[in-house]
Amino acid sequence: MGKTYGYIRVSSTDQNESRQYLAMQKRDIPKKHIFIDKVSGKDFQRPQYLAMLRRLKPGDQICITSIDRLGRNYKEIQQQWHVLTKEMKVDILVFDMPLLDTRRDKDLLGTFIADLVLQVLSFVAQNERENIRRRQAEGIAAAKISGTRFGREPSPLPSGFPRVFAQWKNGEINTSEAARRCGMARSSFRYRARTYMKNTS
Repeated sequence: MGKTYGYIRVSSTDQNESRQYLAMQKRDIPKKHIFIDKVSGKDFQRPQYLAMLRRLKPGDQICITSIDRLGRNYKEIQQQWHVLTKEMKVDILVFDMPLLDTRRDKDLLGTFIADLVLQVLSFVAQNERENIRRRQAEGIAAAKISGTRFGREPSPLPSGFPRVFAQWKNGEINTSEAARRCGMARSSFRYRARTYMKNTS
């Protein structure tokens, strides 16, 4: 009988993997067989995931708590599932979806059911991710419309900026001289001048 490995993924270093780790311990998976990545699930180029793949042999089993811990890209999850189960001859168990257990029901119907469930769950995982991104974009757009600013607040203009700006606009001094008098780079002066002109017009 092959060895059992656990794979844990959280999206960033400030997220806690303890819930997934506890689920692995309840299944008696040895600590040395548990691999943890703290990276996005957008692709499979993850250090610990790749390290786990190098350890796998035919007949081994990978355990994950849910399908979105494996990944979030629908097509890549499908491809990776095929590589693991068909090419590497490794079994997969998804804790929160018992139908996704390739060690049981290895007949044609069992394989069909597992593949069907995988397709549905993978689609749901990617669809949720796209909805989150869409809602974030809509929220940012709405905030901009209402006047919310993003990024750093610009530094205050020098006290003499209006006078220097008027001289520059009237052609009395060039951009280099205007920037020098304001203690700015030329590009900064041009940017602040455009903003000032827009706000005072």
